[in-house]
Amino acid sequence: MDELTQELQAATWAKSSHSGSNGGNCVEVAELSGGRKGVRDSKNPTGPALVFTPGEWDAFVKGVKGGEFD
Repeated sequence: MDELTQELQAATWAKSSHSGSNGGNCVEVAELSGGRKGVRDSKNPTGPALVFTPGEWDAFVKGVKGGEFD
């Protein structure tokens, strides 16, 4: 098992407080080493995860706040 896989498995994952308990479409985010962020589907926690660099994550957050994805 590679280091990233181990880090993702050991990470503390957080789900938005806006997510309901009805099993809807939710994602979880984890802080990783080097300022990276892991993102996964809360309904499939053992499935694949996306990993973003600090710059990628900042661009995404700015886009969300700016309404880029509405």
